[in-house]
Amino acid sequence: MTTGVKDDRDVRSVVQAAVTRHGATQEALIPVMAEVNQALGYLPAQALEEIGKSLRLPSSHLVSVASFYRMFSTQPRGRHVIQFCESAPCHVMGGRELLRALEGELGLVPGATSADGRWTLLTASCLGVCGVGPVVIVDGDIYGAVTPERVPEILARYP
Repeated sequence: MTTGVKDDRDVRSVVQAAVTRHGATQEALIPVMAEVNQALGYLPAQALEEIGKSLRLPSSHLVSVASFYRMFSTQPRGRHVIQFCESAPCHVMGGRELLRALEGELGLVPGATSADGRWTLLTASCLGVCGVGPVVIVDGDIYGAVTPERVPEILARYP
């Protein structure tokens, strides 16, 4: 994943490739946005504008979709995105202590990205694997029954 946008031509070419692959229809909005978000690392305003033009959708609709779905970001994210589950089952199983350990190890609060661009820490109301709480997802890799002591070992897997 690239975390920086080089220039407007790069954004246009990424958007056009996604629109070519998925189609210029309203139904293609989510797949197009997902591909652009993956390619650029986030959805900059220029990308939303280009997607809107290509799919003939108002910018307000694109901003709504981009802000509604957690998989999208309108701000650059780190190379590695950590999602922490805040659900009741994870909380009961030690989630609060796990979050404190993540914050301490990363030097971040939820929603923040490290100054070096390596990490972004996000929270989610549920990650869908309540039976093995507390849960952390790093770049799509699911870790269940995570204890604060395991945090350094898990993070070390992501250079």
